[in-house]
Amino acid sequence: MTRLHLVRHGPTHAKTMVGWSDLPADLSDRAAIARLSAHLPSDAIVISSDLSRAADTASAIQGTRHRLPHHTDLREINFGTWELCAFAEIEAEDPELCFAYWDNPGEVRPPDGESWNEVRARVDTVVDSLIAAHTGRDLIIVAHFGVILTQVQRALDSDAQQAFSHRIDNLSVTEITRHNNSWTVDRINHRP
Repeated sequence: MTRLHLVRHGPTHAKTMVGWSDLPADLSDRAAIARLSAHLPSDAIVISSDLSRAADTASAIQGTRHRLPHHTDLREINFGTWELCAFAEIEAEDPELCFAYWDNPGEVRPPDGESWNEVRARVDTVVDSLIAAHTGRDLIIVAHFGVILTQVQRALDSDAQQAFSHRIDNLSVTEITRHNNSWTVDRINHRP
């Protein structure tokens, strides 16, 4: 049994689509960070996306926990040409593609970006390798909205649209356990 503690990075306060852009996190809410760190297992292994908003959040909650190197495959969705655009801009430019991407996630991708299925495959691969390398341990993975939802979808064996119905707040933790051949979801979007 391996437990995943999927932590969403601190807020960026951006009002646009933020995928692979390296925007910093606002980590000024020291009380929230302290509560989050205290909630997480003290003997867990910490890993994060290489984007600074996740890496800096991981540093803020690390404490004495063992830290693995950042992993690029834990990055958020690559939004391609939609990156740093407001939703209204994207919708105005191509309403059909925008609707298809969010309403029926799967193979649809933003121009020069990646589809939901590509994100899911990328994240599943790195999570599987982490579980194989650290079976029986608690893993704290500090990442992004999309990354966390890929694992919620996987654990619940749901479709992407159902996964998107879950809220994942900044500085929240989603807890998923991998058993031998099954998954359980213990909490989604918990705010300690």
